[in-house]
Amino acid sequence: MDELNRKSVDEFKGSQKNRVIAVLENIRSAYNVGSVFRTADAFLIESIYITGYTAKPPHKEITKTALGAQDSVDWKYFDSTGAAIEHLKRDGYKVFAVEQVLDSIPLQNIDNLSVDKMAFIFGNEVTGVDEETISLCDGCVEIPQFGMKHSLNISVAAGIVLWEAIGILTFREGIKTNN
Repeated sequence: MDELNRKSVDEFKGSQKNRVIAVLENIRSAYNVGSVFRTADAFLIESIYITGYTAKPPHKEITKTALGAQDSVDWKYFDSTGAAIEHLKRDGYKVFAVEQVLDSIPLQNIDNLSVDKMAFIFGNEVTGVDEETISLCDGCVEIPQFGMKHSLNISVAAGIVLWEAIGILTFREGIKTNN
């Protein structure tokens, strides 16, 4: 493991983070939550905001899929997604729901947004992001899909969106992800 140059939890916590926050709204599966923690660790994102009835650490199923990332990634819990959005906007974040709606922004076009602090809301596995939540957001981002299903598991969607977001920030602003 030493040869892989992996950070310790303390090194991770002290590292400069990418200014991206994942918001999990009413996620049914704690396994999906754990997977998002693991992705958040891999991409050195700032935090995960957990809302509604989404499971939060400590939780056996989160631990199983997060593989320790629940200890390295900062997270906060909010009773409602609206409260999380209010907090994010107060801190200067642009907030986007990841949802297929009219006038959504294709994911490959988010580099045109010229924002340096982004939060993405990932919704329930069955019902998606609540309409009330969407109305509070600065916009919606959609992952283009070309097959029959036009839906992705929330942990897969989070991986795709977070990778694109940190890639934009890293290359646009020169944020160092290996310090």
